[in-house]
Amino acid sequence: MKRVYKIGMLFLIFISFFFIGIGCTTNEERRIKEEKNQVLEKKPVIPKQLQGDRSVVVYVVDEGVKREIDIEEYVAGVLGGEINNDWPDEAIKAQAILARTFVMEFLTDKTSKYQNADVSTDIEEAQAWAPKDVNNKVRKAVQETEGMVVAYDGHYIKAWFHSHAGGKTATAKEGLAFKDLEPPYIQSVESPDSQEAPPEDANWTAEFTKKEIINAANKVGSQIDSCNDISIGKKGPSGRTVTLFIDGTEVSAPNFRVALGSTKMKSTLLTDFQVLGDKLIMKGKGYGHGVGMSQWGAYAMAKEGKTAEEIIKYYFKNVDIMKLW
Repeated sequence: MKRVYKIGMLFLIFISFFFIGIGCTTNEERRIKEEKNQVLEKKPVIPKQLQGDRSVVVYVVDEGVKREIDIEEYVAGVLGGEINNDWPDEAIKAQAILARTFVMEFLTDKTSKYQNADVSTDIEEAQAWAPKDVNNKVRKAVQETEGMVVAYDGHYIKAWFHSHAGGKTATAKEGLAFKDLEPPYIQSVESPDSQEAPPEDANWTAEFTKKEIINAANKVGSQIDSCNDISIGKKGPSGRTVTLFIDGTEVSAPNFRVALGSTKMKSTLLTDFQVLGDKLIMKGKGYGHGVGMSQWGAYAMAKEGKTAEEIIKYYFKNVDIMKLW
């Protein structure tokens, strides 16, 4: 009888643990399912232009024609135009994810200035495009990130990037004179820009005539007719110049840079400038507006073994990287 009693007790204990285990498993599965559903709910909507065969109508500026191009082929062409095709794989993949996100956000929120086109190769409205520079590394990066985009709170992010951050990235308002609210995923971070970057991008010097300065200021709506004194007004979190004062008139530095020539005045992270006779000598660090991902930072991080996802999440805070197809 005692033996039967012990066997019965052991059986009851076994059954109890069995059902507790089932309950735990069920709860864990439920938790995982709920998390998956939450992620799915936060997925941005695929633009209507891609809900059929995933192709876009691209106005190719150099040729003056519209072409219907598969979205992934278009992304490959963007990589050819925007990043070196011999860079580390993970840096190219990070650029691919951002390039795809950029066009998805464009298709969702904007309209091309070229009639009956979804997007164009005009860098003033979209991204550079150079299919001739697409090689096997680029194709591999596009293939391995197929359908991957970056989102924040269920919406495509503004996938900003630039060449060299000069050691620290900018907020959108200081780097781009962004008019809307500061995107929460854009924050000023230290950027590990590679020592292999061209010296003239890491630290640059440019020379302008007073006439060029006056014309650029007038172009952005700050009416001046002389340039005898120039000084820095406001600075942003990264140390970039937000406003300049030219003979007492306030000028938006990001807009002034574009008007003056962004390949010559390479950034607004100014380190020195002085007026000498009829000329302005300007010095600064980095290349580009400084917002979002630094390409030379991505290069360095990829060399250190960081993945494309890690690179993106370093430069864009609290974002989700997801696969739409």
